[in-house]
Amino acid sequence: MAAGALAGIVGTAGGITSLVSYPALIAVGLAPFAANATNLVALNACWPGSALGSRGELAGWGSWLRRWLPLSAAGGGAGAALLLLTPPGAFANVVPFLIVAAALVLIGEPWLSALRDARLRHWPSAARGPRRRGRHGPLLAAGLALVTVYGGYFGAGSGVMTLALLLVLVERDLPVANAVKNMINGSVTLPAGILLAFLGPVHWAAAAALGAGALAGSTVGPAVTRALPRALARWLVSLLGIGLAVWLWVKPSA
Repeated sequence: MAAGALAGIVGTAGGITSLVSYPALIAVGLAPFAANATNLVALNACWPGSALGSRGELAGWGSWLRRWLPLSAAGGGAGAALLLLTPPGAFANVVPFLIVAAALVLIGEPWLSALRDARLRHWPSAARGPRRRGRHGPLLAAGLALVTVYGGYFGAGSGVMTLALLLVLVERDLPVANAVKNMINGSVTLPAGILLAFLGPVHWAAAAALGAGALAGSTVGPAVTRALPRALARWLVSLLGIGLAVWLWVKPSA
């Protein structure tokens, strides 16, 4: 429960939920595959908690979420199916590099956004400010498909990847982008959790305790994001992502 609470705070504040929850499950004796399945099931509790804590940031995003959450949910279900059909650890060597790449994108987001806006000025119809939520549809769809399939497959670091994607293509304000990221992550973990609950090696006692803590912690995380300076929050999330990548790279495989 303590690990779940801390994971809920860290994850919904913009960081990486699995940085805390996955190692905690390994530490209490679960095998990596069972820990991954249990983690994905338990972290469904973060969705309602983060929605409750982010009501202000999510105001006006209903139509956008209704458009994109079905794609995210489909990606999460596909990733969970891959997890059940592929050999355990088949993706392990690639994951650290994906997380580091997302962390670097997050660090460089102000520069990438400025470059994007400079390019958009060449088109008179280019949307600026809040209206740019409708831009980059094909690119956003492709990015969300890749990130959400990965999120359903393994999940560790997917929050950093999603946040980086949203900051560059959708919304520049970090607390708002983080709130939207939490909704996307929730739509990914729901179908993945349902599939793994029926077909995966879920340790239900650990999932219940972790989920209870995550529900409590996830209501606090958005407030932490609001309180932190934007640049500091961006660097903290990026450094947490790099730390997770290093841990996944050096830990013994099983």
